Amino acid sequence: MLKVETEREEDGRWIAEVAALPGVMTYGATRAEAVSKAEALARRVLAGRVEHGEAVPELEVRLTGK
Repeated sequence: MLKVETEREEDGRWIAEVAALPGVMTYGATRAEAVSKAEALARRVLAGRVEHGEAVPELEVRLTGK
């Protein structure tokens, strides 16, 4: 299971992160945009792992945060 954590920055931007995949952190003008970008980046990271024969965690997206 991959969890997308979100938080709103002081400047109004939203940040979305998948802690289980280091480096998967994105910003967006809205929460939905940040989550969408994080999901897309997570899929690219997972695809790269599959291509290189690396372990891939189960994929179930769950939102948390403010």
